[in-house]
Amino acid sequence: MKRKPHKKKSYQNNFAKLSIFQNQKYKFKKKCPLTGKSAPIVDYKNIKLLKRYTTENGKILPSRITSVSQKKQRELSLSIKRARNLALI
Repeated sequence: MKRKPHKKKSYQNNFAKLSIFQNQKYKFKKKCPLTGKSAPIVDYKNIKLLKRYTTENGKILPSRITSVSQKKQRELSLSIKRARNLALI
């Protein structure tokens, strides 16, 4: 029973997706805008903040677009739903 030789994974595919002008030593993922010292508090009463994370039709934007962390995305969606229920949005 012969085994096939194990190929090393090619990392060329990941680098092909990068822009020519991007330097490879920088991080690609942006930090969460809702965490940190000067971050706004996620609350259903903060309508200006909630409107920033919804579309014109009222749908909640996904975290891959807004670069919000998973924990804060759950808080954000809960507060948006509460604000909708109270007719604030």
